[in-house]
Amino acid sequence: MRCGKVDVLLGLQWGDEGKGKVVDVLTPNYDVIARFQGGPNAGHTLEFEGEKYVLRSIPSGIFQGGKTNIIGNGVVVAPDFFMNEAKELEKSGHNLKDRLLISKKAHLIMPTHRLLDAANEVVKGKNKVGTTGKGIGPAYTDKISRNGLRVGDIFDNFEEKYAICKLRHEKMLMSLNYTDYDISETEKVWREGIEYMKQFRIIDSEYEINKMLKEGKSILCEGAQGTMLDVDFGSYPFVTSSNTVCAGACTGLGIGPNKIGEVYGIMKAYCTRVGAGPFPTELFDETGNRLRDLGHEYGAVTGRERRCGWIDLVALRYAITVNGVTQLIMMKSDVFDDFDTIKACVAYRQEGKKIDHFPYNIEEGIEPIYKEFPGWKTNMTKFTSEEQFPKEFIDYINFLEIELDTPIKIISIGPDRDQTIVRK
Repeated sequence: MRCGKVDVLLGLQWGDEGKGKVVDVLTPNYDVIARFQGGPNAGHTLEFEGEKYVLRSIPSGIFQGGKTNIIGNGVVVAPDFFMNEAKELEKSGHNLKDRLLISKKAHLIMPTHRLLDAANEVVKGKNKVGTTGKGIGPAYTDKISRNGLRVGDIFDNFEEKYAICKLRHEKMLMSLNYTDYDISETEKVWREGIEYMKQFRIIDSEYEINKMLKEGKSILCEGAQGTMLDVDFGSYPFVTSSNTVCAGACTGLGIGPNKIGEVYGIMKAYCTRVGAGPFPTELFDETGNRLRDLGHEYGAVTGRERRCGWIDLVALRYAITVNGVTQLIMMKSDVFDDFDTIKACVAYRQEGKKIDHFPYNIEEGIEPIYKEFPGWKTNMTKFTSEEQFPKEFIDYINFLEIELDTPIKIISIGPDRDQTIVRK
């Protein structure tokens, strides 16, 4: 019997590494693209043929005809956001209903989850996580506390289940003194989204995926956010509410760990972070502003400015370890095309001691130790092969591969699909 393969693609930093573009580039090599965690707070931006698209819940393989796309059980879905996103894509000529499958076991984000998101941030005061307010955290909280509403419930006594959940949320909001709200319009659109979702194939995704594997099909699992936002291994509590690491592909899709083959880890040539939380290599000077402007570092979903800093190899080594990364993909190398000097954090100094591991607490007392490199002062955006790379850039890549003990196989030199160099 022919057995298919499962590869995983995920971010290694604090998200926003450019996963959407890479999935789109790799999709021709796969039959199925499956999203395994996260919600509509994760925006994957793709640019090709002069058009720009932002995906929030729908897998990034949707633009490649003939490919199956799956929203897995580990994802939380907002029906109204999903409907708006899908209709926009359909307007641009992409047939979703033939290509997109949704897991029955994926959890639903309710309108009251967004209220709870806002109320919880108010209560935290100065200790805000910096949530996008999309209701992701409260939806995952309900899932873990066994109070959630799932996609499969829309076909089974839905109104009663919804009313019970909504009443519970209203009591929680009252206890938080958060009572000045009106969700009648939001709820109306949300219900329209429920009806719209019914037009898609709602499946037992774990059975479907494993059936596809037995048929010899290849699957690319697409993660959202980044490793440093993982609820277990990230910079807790300033993290997302799901497992963004490779193991999340198994629990978020129902795939056995022995099925995992390649693990593609995506990183930027520098670092960014959105929202609150520690960021050891953050730059508060003109260089940080320059990185933001040249890299167009603004949230795909929220439009928020991203915090920018030098690449952090301590955090990257940690992320590579917990994910079992086999290949690295470096994005936005072209942002450094006109820099005189580039820095990379190779270790930390904490309490007077040099450390090269990622510590339990990085909120205070972490001083990055940098190594400097000469810039390549070359416009690489039109390059079509690695033979065109300047020596300074090749030296920098070689250094990163040695430090991270992992090969860099793909290098992005611009936002377009064609601005991608696959190394030999």
